This record gives sequence, C-alpha cells and structure tokens, in this order.
Amino acid sequence: MGLGNKIKHAAGRSSGKAKEAAGDVADNEKLKAEGRPEQAKAEVKQAADKTKDAFKKD
Repeated sequence: MGLGNKIKHAAGRSSGKAKEAAGDVADNEKLKAEGRPEQAKAEVKQAADKTKDAFKKD
C-alpha cells in the first residue's frame, strides 16, 4: 500500500480520537459520537493496508 494512504488513514484515526477527546472534555455527546466512527473507519483501512502488505512480501 502506498505511504500516502497509510498517512491518510493514520490521520483519520487521530482526527477521530481528537474529536472524541474534545467531546469528552466539553461534555458534548454529539462530538464524541462523530469521533468514534472516524476511528473505526480508519482502523479498518489500516488493517486492510497491513493485509495487503503481508501478501506483497510473499
């Protein structure tokens, strides 16, 4: 997988974590709820990247 995609997926996860943390500090459930799916989406993409990389090495 390309380095650009890996960076983009890591940034998406960080963005989701930041939103969730900001929502937690501000006691804003909507903001926390927005952050969770962003993290999950990025984690799935990162897992797919790792799987693709594993098959490329063979």
